[in-house]
Amino acid sequence: MMRRRMVFAFLAPALLLYLGFLILPAVQAFYLSFYDTSGFGDTAEWVGLSNYATLWGDSVFWRAMRNMALIMFVGGVATFGLAFLFTMLMNAGMKGKKLFRTLIFMPNVIAVVAITTFWSFVFMPRYGMLTSFLKAIGLDGIASTAWTAPENVFYAMMVGLVWISVGFYTILIMAGADKIPADMYEAARLEGASTFQIFRQITLPMIWDVILITLILWAIQAVKIVEFPYAFGGPNIDQNLYTPAIYLYIMGFGQRESVYALGYSTTIGVVMFFLTIAIIVLMRFLFRRERVEF
Repeated sequence: MMRRRMVFAFLAPALLLYLGFLILPAVQAFYLSFYDTSGFGDTAEWVGLSNYATLWGDSVFWRAMRNMALIMFVGGVATFGLAFLFTMLMNAGMKGKKLFRTLIFMPNVIAVVAITTFWSFVFMPRYGMLTSFLKAIGLDGIASTAWTAPENVFYAMMVGLVWISVGFYTILIMAGADKIPADMYEAARLEGASTFQIFRQITLPMIWDVILITLILWAIQAVKIVEFPYAFGGPNIDQNLYTPAIYLYIMGFGQRESVYALGYSTTIGVVMFFLTIAIIVLMRFLFRRERVEF
């Protein structure tokens, strides 16, 4: 009994902080989604499911959802394709493995604003690095493409997002792969297995639980991503770069002009919350496998 009281006493501060800064605001946000309010002292007007009905017919919101889906699936395929490729190469005995890990992870320790400034320079229409490179190899027609034009800016942003994300997910996957006994790889090589066969038959099954976690982390990041697209698009961000989280912020606080539609913005937040839960449950069901022991 005394031990239980001691455990509760140590856990109580953390539980209070968790309840006060996470659970209570989440419940309050769900409550506010049924009201029309700016959140700044005006009288909140009960509107029931009106905010959700408006959101259902909001073309800007669905554009943001489309961008989120593109980040999740197209960006996910590119990110994990490269992460698996790097993992396969490093497990094949690549020289300078530790240095390569450091280099691919480095973008994650640089401020987002600095990263987006770099990519803005890369895609600069006239004198950017990409334009100069394409001109240098004789591809003047492609070099004249306006990479940051409204119809192209999202995909330009996606390239930078994949570049900054690959290192993080490669490190996570490699952390799982490093736990696989080296003699399993040596035995496979003695049997004549190729690098790809070793990765597919040994590495993937052995780290399947790690891969599931990384996929869930990527899905959550895609739903709530705000900083990279917002910094890439600048203060007056184009709607082609909107994600649900960015649209939530803009409807809650505005850009150059104030909006202060707190009730509507919390409705977006509630939808994001249930969408995240649904994605996690679905992914755990679809990618469920028997655990491989070694």
